[in-house]
Amino acid sequence: MIKPHVHVPYDSLKTYLNFIKQEGLDLEIYFGTRRFDDLNKADIVKLREQLDYNPGITIHAPFMDLSPGAVDSKVRDVTIKRFSEILGFAEILRAKAVVFHSGYEKWKYDLKVEVWLEGSLITWRFINKIASGSGIKIAIENIFEDEPSNLKLLMDEMNSQNFGICFDTGHFNLFSKVSLSEWISALKPHIFELHLHDNDKTADSHFPIGDGTFNFKGLFSELTDKSRIYTIEAHTVEGVKKSIQRLNSYFNK
Repeated sequence: MIKPHVHVPYDSLKTYLNFIKQEGLDLEIYFGTRRFDDLNKADIVKLREQLDYNPGITIHAPFMDLSPGAVDSKVRDVTIKRFSEILGFAEILRAKAVVFHSGYEKWKYDLKVEVWLEGSLITWRFINKIASGSGIKIAIENIFEDEPSNLKLLMDEMNSQNFGICFDTGHFNLFSKVSLSEWISALKPHIFELHLHDNDKTADSHFPIGDGTFNFKGLFSELTDKSRIYTIEAHTVEGVKKSIQRLNSYFNK
């Protein structure tokens, strides 16, 4: 049986804490940009104490307005600062991994993936060095990518066992123009986390597993290693329960 992590924004933890503790859930805690300057080390230590049932923890880093592949060095400096701060939180929470957005949008970079890659390598080499020193893995999530080549380039250039991919099923379903098998073929050795949610290809709806059109059967026939981090990103309590049940049905057949 797989025990997945469940995505919960930091601001929602108080609301759902009783349910979280009752179910003994492992967590992916999302720290949004708006709250970042309101938090300090003491707040994160207090959170660790509140999670006294010793759950597995991963972190979803802030992403709004941040650009790891920025051409503007000042923008990249701010991004690195924010990412370094989230690693400090992750260390206190003894997180296994931190998920970051790739920041790649092909039209913004005028299809010049090498421009994005150049800035990205500056950011990620610095961040990965800090993370690896704390035993924290870095997982880069596909967002607007319509095919996997830019992420494959980043993985090849980084060439680090501490640095890999968080494959997001909902984002693939919404944006990809190539097959699931092409993504898996390109990235399988680097995928150590999955973001699991569904949609009908019209919006990033974060439906429960199986309530949209994503091919989960195909995914789990290719990715059979139960040691990966499986993270549920359904946005309701019922959606989380349904997703956990359906996730395990794929591995119990």
